[in-house]
Amino acid sequence: MRPGPSILSHLESAPRRELYYFALFRLLEAGVLAGLIFSPLSSMLADPPHPDLAICTSVSYLLLALGLYVFGRNVRWLVPIVLIGVCVDIAVAGLITHALPAAAAGVAMMLLFNVAAASLLLPSANLSLAITLLAIGVLFGEYFWHDELDGSVERTIPDLIMFSVAYLSVGYLAHRAGTRARRGHELAEQRGAEVANLYEINELIIRRMRTGVLVVDADNHIKLANEAASLLLGDSGEPEGDPQASSLVHAAPELYRRLQAWRNGWTHDESPLQLSPDQAEVQPRFARLLADSDTSLVFLDDATVVSRRAESLTLAALGRFSASLAHEIRNPLAAINYAVQLLEESQQIVDGDRRLLQIIHQQCQRTNGIVESVLGLARRERASPEHIELNSFARRFVEDYQQSLSIETDSLVAVTGASAVPAMADLRHLQQVVTVLVHNALNYGRLPGESARVRLRVAHAQHHPIIDVMDRGPGIPEAVAAQLFRPFFTTSEHGTGLGLYIARELCRANQATLEYVPVPGGGSCFRITLPGPHALQSTPM
Repeated sequence: MRPGPSILSHLESAPRRELYYFALFRLLEAGVLAGLIFSPLSSMLADPPHPDLAICTSVSYLLLALGLYVFGRNVRWLVPIVLIGVCVDIAVAGLITHALPAAAAGVAMMLLFNVAAASLLLPSANLSLAITLLAIGVLFGEYFWHDELDGSVERTIPDLIMFSVAYLSVGYLAHRAGTRARRGHELAEQRGAEVANLYEINELIIRRMRTGVLVVDADNHIKLANEAASLLLGDSGEPEGDPQASSLVHAAPELYRRLQAWRNGWTHDESPLQLSPDQAEVQPRFARLLADSDTSLVFLDDATVVSRRAESLTLAALGRFSASLAHEIRNPLAAINYAVQLLEESQQIVDGDRRLLQIIHQQCQRTNGIVESVLGLARRERASPEHIELNSFARRFVEDYQQSLSIETDSLVAVTGASAVPAMADLRHLQQVVTVLVHNALNYGRLPGESARVRLRVAHAQHHPIIDVMDRGPGIPEAVAAQLFRPFFTTSEHGTGLGLYIARELCRANQATLEYVPVPGGGSCFRITLPGPHALQSTPM
C-alpha cells in the first residue's frame, strides 16, 4: 500500500503559490492605478502637476506587472524575480507619488504590502533590509525632489518618519516570519524523508519476512499479503484482477475456519496445517490490527522453522543438563555392567540366563553410547588442527578398527593413492567422525542377506582433500537424505539420531564439511571435505 498525497506536496508548492499571489497583487495595483488615471475618478485627483508622467508610469507599470504575472513564477529564479518586481514597485511608487501628490498616502500604503511580501520571500536578511531602506529612500527622495521643484509639499516629515518606521517594522517581521516558515518547511521535508524511508524499510522488512503476514478485513477479504504469505498460499492466493482483494474463504478454507473460531472466542485447533500441496506446513497465529477493529492480522509461521527452534531449545537444555546427569548415570551403569561380567563368569548360570545377561550387557553399552553422544553434543570443544597425511591415516584407521571391533564377514577396505594427500584437522575429531560414518555404513549399508562392503577412499576434489565412506547397500531415500543431519532424527529403533549431527558439528569446528553424496549405481557415500595443509585457523565448535 502506498501513502496518499502528504503535506510535503503542498509545502513544496508554497513558494510558487506565494509568487503567484504576489504577482497577482501587483497586477491588481497596476490595474487600480490605471483605472484611477483613465477613469472618471481622475477628477478626484484635482490637477496633477505631471499628468504625462502619471500616464506613462501607469501604462508601463501595467505592462510590467502583466509580464511578471505571466513569466515571473519560476521558483528557481525566486530571488531575482522578487528583487526585480519590488524594485519596479518602489520606482513606480516614487514616480506616481511625484506625478499625483494627492494619491501619495494610498501609494505608500500599497507599497507597504509589497515591501512586506518581498521581505517574506527573500531568504537573506541583508536583501530584506536593503529593499526596506530603498523604499524609505525613495519616499524621502521624492519628498525632497518635489519640494525642490514645486516648493510646496502636502506631506510632512513626521508622516515620512511614521511610514519609514512602519516599513522597517513590517519588513523585519515579515522576514522573520519567512525565515521561520522556511525552517519549518526544511524540517518538514527532513521529517517527511525520514518517514518515507522508515515506511520503505518497514515495507521491505514485512515483505521479506520469512513469517507470512496477512491482513484480513471483517468480510474475510485479504487486503495485504507479504511475499512469504503469498508463497504459502500458493496459486490460490493469486486472485484474478486485484491480487490483494481475494477472499480467505477460497484461498485457504481451513485457515478461514480457524480465524472464525478465534474471532468467536472458541477453542481453535493449534496443530500445523498445509495451505497448498506443494508448500510446507504452517503454524497460524491471530491478532487484531487495532483494539476496536474487525481487521485481523494472521501470522503464518513455517512449521519447520518452529521445529528447528524447538530443537535448538532442546539441544541447549541437553547441554546444560547432560553434564550434571552424565556422572549420575555412569556410576550405576558401570556397576551394572561390572555385575553382569561377574555373573557371566559364574558356572552356575544356565544358558537361558546367559542370554539375558547378554541383553543387559548390550543395553548397558547402548545407554553408555547415548550418554557419550549427549556429552559430545554439549562439550563444544575447540579444534586443535594439525598436519595429517590422509592415506596413512586411512590405512591405520582400518587396521585399528578391524583389531578393536570384530566385523565378522563384513569388509572394510582403505582405498588410497600413490601420492600423499595432506590436510589440516584435529586428529581426535577426525577419528570420531570417521568412526561414526564407518559404524553406520557397516550397520545399515548392506543388502538383505549379504555382507557389508565398506570402502574408505582418500582423494582430491576441487583442490581439497576428501575422505569418502562408501558402502554398497540399498542407499538412502531422498526424503530421508534431506533430514540425515538433523538432531534426533533416526530411522532405527536402536539409534539416538545424534551421531551424524555430532559428526557434522565436529567437521564444522575444523572448517570442514560433511555431506551425503548419492551413488548412481546403488549404495551411499558420505564425504568429508577437509581444509588444505595451509589452512591454519582453528574455529570453535
